Amino acid sequence: MPETTSAPGTAGTRLSVRTRLDARGVRTNRDLRCDGAGAGTPAGLTTLQLMRLLDSGPRGLTEEQAEERLVRDGENVVPGWRSPSWPRRFLGSLRDPFTAVLLCLGLVSAAIASWGTACVIMVLVVVSCVLRSGGEHQAGRSMAALRELVAATASVQRRAADGVPPRVREIPVDQLVVGDVIRLGPGDLVPADVRLLRASGLTVHQAALTGESLPVPKQALDAPAGGGADLPEPPHLCFQGSSVASGSATALVVATGADTRFAAAYGGPARRRIQTAFDRSVHGIAWTLIRFMLLTPPLVLMANAAVRGRGLETLPFAIAVAVGLTPEMLPVIVTAALARGASALARTSGVIVKRLPALHDLGAIDVLCLDKTGTLTQDRPVVERSMDARGGDDPEVLRWAAVNSFWTLELAELPAPDALDEAILGAVGELGTVGELGTVGELGTAGELEASPSPGADPSCDDGIAALPFDPVHRLATAVVRRAGRHGRHTLVVKGAAEDVLARCGRLAADGTEAELDDEERERLLGLAAGEAAGGLRLLAVARAERPARLGSYSDKDVRGLTFLGFVALRDALAPSAGDALDDLARRGVAVKVLTGDHPGTAARACRDLGLEPGEVLTADRLGRLSGPPLAEAVGRATVVARCTAQDKARIVTALRESGHTTGFLGDGVNDLPALRAADVGICPRDAVTVAREGADVVLAEKDLTTIDRALTVGRISSGNIAAYLHITLSSNLGNVIAMLFAGLLLPFLPMLPAQVLVQNLCFDAAQLAFAFDRPGPATGHSAAATATATANKPAILRPRTFLRYITAFGLLNAAADLATFGVLALAAHTTAATGGPETFHAGWFTENLLTQAMVMLLLRTGRRTAEGRAVGPVHLAVGALAVIGVLLPLSPLGPALGMSAPPPLYYALLAAVLTLYGAALAAVRTRYTGRRA
Repeated sequence: MPETTSAPGTAGTRLSVRTRLDARGVRTNRDLRCDGAGAGTPAGLTTLQLMRLLDSGPRGLTEEQAEERLVRDGENVVPGWRSPSWPRRFLGSLRDPFTAVLLCLGLVSAAIASWGTACVIMVLVVVSCVLRSGGEHQAGRSMAALRELVAATASVQRRAADGVPPRVREIPVDQLVVGDVIRLGPGDLVPADVRLLRASGLTVHQAALTGESLPVPKQALDAPAGGGADLPEPPHLCFQGSSVASGSATALVVATGADTRFAAAYGGPARRRIQTAFDRSVHGIAWTLIRFMLLTPPLVLMANAAVRGRGLETLPFAIAVAVGLTPEMLPVIVTAALARGASALARTSGVIVKRLPALHDLGAIDVLCLDKTGTLTQDRPVVERSMDARGGDDPEVLRWAAVNSFWTLELAELPAPDALDEAILGAVGELGTVGELGTVGELGTAGELEASPSPGADPSCDDGIAALPFDPVHRLATAVVRRAGRHGRHTLVVKGAAEDVLARCGRLAADGTEAELDDEERERLLGLAAGEAAGGLRLLAVARAERPARLGSYSDKDVRGLTFLGFVALRDALAPSAGDALDDLARRGVAVKVLTGDHPGTAARACRDLGLEPGEVLTADRLGRLSGPPLAEAVGRATVVARCTAQDKARIVTALRESGHTTGFLGDGVNDLPALRAADVGICPRDAVTVAREGADVVLAEKDLTTIDRALTVGRISSGNIAAYLHITLSSNLGNVIAMLFAGLLLPFLPMLPAQVLVQNLCFDAAQLAFAFDRPGPATGHSAAATATATANKPAILRPRTFLRYITAFGLLNAAADLATFGVLALAAHTTAATGGPETFHAGWFTENLLTQAMVMLLLRTGRRTAEGRAVGPVHLAVGALAVIGVLLPLSPLGPALGMSAPPPLYYALLAAVLTLYGAALAAVRTRYTGRRA
């Protein structure tokens, strides 16, 4: 029977390791839990108990043991999502509603032997599916290339055999097994879930798991009772996905691969994608038109049977009318426009669009949710100011802090300074010579930093004696120096957390004098620190003490009786381009919501420094259990929601989306995965953790808001091209269908033969491919180009009701032009004594239809007034070709083959008058429509 050693009722990552005896009676696999609860967990056991349980030891495994465990448990890799094959993507493209309807119409056309219609429809279906599946397959290949870049090694301690001393060597991370002993240093990624055996000044970044922007201190605990074993983040455990910020450690691997906490977070969220803005808009339009299409053939059949006595012989015409109402090119235009935009982004900005409809969703975003760290701010602090005990500016405090930072780094032999030390030394370097002290450049080259006990004096620190690096337990760092001219004396310089430093101070330096530090003054200083922290600053307290020189070493118990000097205030360094990018997003109608795990004051200050008014700053606990509209309303009034967990972020994004907003979420960690999946479009940078890249729809070259702004612009232009196609095609098609229905009832013959309808649709559809390659330029007045350009500054949302109003107005106008053409044809035939037979009528209407469609394309897309200096674009060329075909085809040898004969010359003169009036009416209605929208 498997033996479970985890405590009942606890939650966490399970190591799927089962207890059994092998042939030698050695315990091999065990069922452990890698959370922080229970006495039988890696967090709850003593070091010796855990090593015995894992059949390991402080010297590590032998190579033979490691090989056996690797074969048994598998490689240390997170299970990846399998990318679908190209054929599977192709078949998945058929689920598009318009593609499915076109496929059905093609099958019906084949069933009634209308082979021309069937072949054309099938070609459109295949082209659309090939474009979509090809674009997504290329994005999948780009993602696979990114995965190959994330290769890493780990320093593991293993023995060649029992009794042989261990040797530390680098091996690929995927070769680690449970029971391995590894070494960690600054900058290393934690390659698996580990239990710390030894640690020195260890702090880790675990923002990818918890969203915490600051490094978290870790320490080795042999007997964890009362030492954090019951905490969700035990101080003696490190998890895969985190990285070492400072310090070093030796650790025991307790979980690998699919059994890590990282993998549990990866597999937790539901992988079924929610219905996005693209799905809602295009599907809404599609099903509205599908109802019309399904209703049109029965109406045509019944009307012709009732009025003209024609029965099933009109079925091919009815099918042709239904196809004529269908925007056959919609799947092709949509896919081509999005694929072209995605290709341009990949080529110019390094942005990978994994799912083509996500580019439309980008253009439709009106709320962008993001974290603060790495987006609005950089992953490093900068010094804001240094102040004395009264709160006034005092550069002397910064200089003493720089003495501590420099000699701590030099004497503690740390591989690199932590971020706070770098910020302090950098600030002194920017100040240059302050007062009478030397610069950091001098310090770095000569190994000395001048400091003075009071203003006006100018001794220098000639020698560093000892250093006690930052201790996560005591939360302070100490440097011991001997200054020139003060032989027989050592100076202790201390910096650290305000509470811990003030607890060790007995005196206070202020206004050039020193005084006793009583409890009341200590509380005042703590209040001052708390106030600055609430304003978004992080404070380090600085103190010093004079001691008689000695030869022995220094320890923490020597850090007592200090004189408090003041505070160094630090803030997060702002991302250089964030301010301009936020302004651009605001102009484009995108509201930014900062969802962060940081302190509310820190997040609010970053927003204010970037010009983004934070308004009411909320915290996740204040939102309580709100969900749905109440939660969306509360978040809508705020810009910052602080102290957010992964679940809080997903809950907020879901509420905003369900309230009608189109949401985007930018994240890069495991804790961001639920929100990435909940948003209409999930966005992550290229250096995000693997699971975030897998779960996102769009992968950026870097975590930069300007890149999002460029992607958003391309998405809106692509969506604008799709919207222009829909506006023009549907209004023109609706007008033609209405005219055909009337003509079918008024004329003793079919108004157009099925072959003629098919050729007309082919010409119009081919011309409309230009929309996929059009890029609106600047325009004047109320032209459509001005509208299209302005579209880039508005969320690109395709609303079915808006489309219905638009196509109804312009469709009726088009139908009126068609009916006027009937009168022109009758007048021309009567005046010239022409036969006026079906062939002449078909030719005249064919020409009029293509010319009005060309005019609609020109006026509704590029406007009546052309932009100054605008070059001829693809739409202009397509319009010209369509007009030429409309005029010449009935006059060519192909005309009689299609059942058309040349109309009399008078017809063309009268048609010119009709087209002139139609163009004027079209421009007037378009101008009025644009003015109302503006």
